[in-house]
Amino acid sequence: MADEQHKINDFVIRFANVNGTGSASANALFTKAVFRMGVPVTPKNIFPSNIQGLPTWYEVRVSEKGYLGRREGIDLMIAVNPQSMKKDYADVSSGGYFLYDSSKPLPPGMKRDDITHIGIPLMNLVNGAYADSRQRMLFKNIVYIGALAVLFGMDFKVLEGLIEGQFKGKEKLIKPNFQALQLGINWVRDNYDGAFDLKLESRDLLGDKILFSGNSACGLGAVYAGATVAAWYPITPSTSVVDAFAKYAAKYRVDPATGKNNYAIVQAEDELAAIGMVMGASWNGARAFTATSGPGVSLMNEFLGLGYFAEVPTVLIDVQRTGPSTGMPTRTQQSDILLAAYASHGDTKHPLLFPASPKECFEMTADAFDLAERLQTPVIMMTDLDLGMNDHITDELVWDDSRQYDRGKVLTAEQLDYLGTQATRLHELAERTNGNGTGDSPEELEIDAAGGDPETAGQPLEQFKGKFGRYLDIDDDGIPYRTIAGTHATYGAFVTRGSSRDEYAVYTEDGDVYRRNMDRLARKWNTAKELVPLPVFYNAKTQSGKDAKTAKSSPPYEGGVDAASADGVVLATGDGVIYFGTSTYAAEEALELLADEGIHLDAMRARAFPFGKAFREFVDSHERIFVIEQNRDAQFRSLMMIELGTDAEKLVSVLNYDGMPITADNIFRQIKSGM
Repeated sequence: MADEQHKINDFVIRFANVNGTGSASANALFTKAVFRMGVPVTPKNIFPSNIQGLPTWYEVRVSEKGYLGRREGIDLMIAVNPQSMKKDYADVSSGGYFLYDSSKPLPPGMKRDDITHIGIPLMNLVNGAYADSRQRMLFKNIVYIGALAVLFGMDFKVLEGLIEGQFKGKEKLIKPNFQALQLGINWVRDNYDGAFDLKLESRDLLGDKILFSGNSACGLGAVYAGATVAAWYPITPSTSVVDAFAKYAAKYRVDPATGKNNYAIVQAEDELAAIGMVMGASWNGARAFTATSGPGVSLMNEFLGLGYFAEVPTVLIDVQRTGPSTGMPTRTQQSDILLAAYASHGDTKHPLLFPASPKECFEMTADAFDLAERLQTPVIMMTDLDLGMNDHITDELVWDDSRQYDRGKVLTAEQLDYLGTQATRLHELAERTNGNGTGDSPEELEIDAAGGDPETAGQPLEQFKGKFGRYLDIDDDGIPYRTIAGTHATYGAFVTRGSSRDEYAVYTEDGDVYRRNMDRLARKWNTAKELVPLPVFYNAKTQSGKDAKTAKSSPPYEGGVDAASADGVVLATGDGVIYFGTSTYAAEEALELLADEGIHLDAMRARAFPFGKAFREFVDSHERIFVIEQNRDAQFRSLMMIELGTDAEKLVSVLNYDGMPITADNIFRQIKSGM
C-alpha cells in the first residue's frame, strides 16, 4: 500500500445508491463538509436514468493538489445498492476499502484479499431508531455519513453546521438528522478498530472560491445580463438552467412597489415553439433565451436558420449529453458541436461559446446576450451535463455594476426621425443645386443634411443617404442597423427573411442580390472572429522559464499567457494540445503527467467559435496538434479542418465517449501512445 502521507486529502470515493432514496442530499452533505474544511473536492453525479428505484452513483475526488478532473480508480466504495453491488465490488482499486450494509451478509463469491471490508449494519441501526419507513430509507444515508466522519477524522461540528443550515426554518428535521449522524459515529467508535489510511485534514486552500453548478451559473448570468424572457421545454440536463433563472428572477426581477414580476417564463409545448417565442421576444426588444440539449437543437434548426438570415438576436444554452436512447442521455458528452455550429439548412454559421467552469458559465452567458445583439444572430452556449449538473469549485462570481449592455446597432426613434428628415432635405438639396453643382458649398450641404447641426454631420447614418436599409452594410463590418418594434409610430421594425430581400428589405428573386446578402453575412462572420472570447494559452516553457510541471493552476495558468499578451511568446515544442470546456480540468492534469515523463507540450484552451487570428497562429506554429474532445467523431477536429483548412494528418484526436467525464489518465495514455 502507498505511504500513509499520500493518502491524506488525496483519494476517490464512490457512493453506490438507489435513485429516489434521499442519497443525493446525504452525499452532497459529505462534499460540502470537505469543502468547508478548505480542501479541494470534485463531486460527480453518475446516473443512467432519473427514474426512482434505479441505480445511481456519486463520485467524489479529494485532491490537496487542486486537481478538479476525474481520476481513475476507486479508493473507497460505499455500497448500499444490492442491484449494483457485484460490479461496485469489482470496481474497488487494489488496496482500497469496501463499505457496505452488513445487515445482510455479502453474496457468495464476494471475497477479495486485496481490499479491506467494512461492514456496518445500516438497516438494522435505522430500524431500531425510527418507526417510519420513509425515515428509515432517508436516514440510512446519514448514518454512513456519520461513519465516514469518524473513519476520516472529520470535524463533526462541520457536518452539524451544514445540517442546521440546510434545515433552517424546518428545525424539527434537525434532531432526527443529528440522531442518524450519531448512530454512524457511535457504531464506528464502538465496533471498528481496523485499518483505514484515508484521512481528511483541514486546510486553507480555497480562499474565496465557491461550490456552484454550471446550470445555476447560467441562470444567474442570464438575470444579470438583463434577460426578462425565458421559453423552454423540459429536457435533461438543461431544465435546471431555467429553474435557476426562475429562482434568481423571483429574487431580483420583482417590482418592489407593485410586487409584479418583471420577467416571463413560458414552458412551451415543444422545443420548436420555445425558440420561436424567444425569437419573437428578441425581435420585440427583450433579452430572451432558451435552454435545451441535442434533441432540442435538432428541432430548433429551422428557427436558428431564420435567426441567422433575418438577423434576430437569439441566445441558446445547449447543455450537451450523449445521443438518444433510454438512460444514456443522462451522461455527459461534447457531441453537439457540428450540429450547433452549422444548424439549419443553407449556408449558416453560428458563434459558439465554450465555458470551462461555473464562473465562465456566468460570464459567458452575459457575454452571449451582448454578442447576439451586436452581431444580430443566434449565439449558442456549449456547456455539458458534467459542467451543468455537477457542483464545481470556482472563483467567486463578480459583476461590474457600471457595465452597460451592448444592444448593438439599434436605431432610436430620434435617429429614425432624422433619417426621414434627411431624405426630405436631400431632395431639397438636389433641387437647390439645380442639378448642375451650383448653389450651397459641399460643407453647407453636409451640415444642412444633418438637420442643421454641425455636431451630427458625418455620423454613420449619413451613409444611408436618407433611405434606411435594413440589410445595408454601411461600415463594412457586415452588421446592418436594426429597429425594434414599437420604437417609432410610422417606421416599423423589420422582421423579414434576409436571404430573399435586398438591402432595403424589398422582396426579390434576383440571384445577385442573394449573393450580396451572403457575402455580407460572411463579412459579419469575420467581424465575429474579433468579438468572441479569446483562447487561453499554456506554454511548456515560457519566457519566464517555467516548465509544464510547475506551471499549473486554473487558467490563465501560472506561467502561461492569454491571447491578449501572446505576441512574442516562445513556443517550446513542435507539438501542441487543444482542448475546451470541461475537458480542461483533466487536460491540465494530463499536461503535468506528461511533463513528469519528459514530454513538454504547448497547449491552448479554445473558448469560442469562430476561430480568430490567435487560434490560427497556434495551429500554424505547431507541427502536430492533439485535439482533446468528448465525442466519437472528433467533431472539434472536423470543425478545425473545415474552417482553417488544417491538414488532417496534423490533427491527432484524443477522444472519450463513454458518457463519463474524461480523465487525465486517459488523455495521458492517448497522447503518449501517439507521440
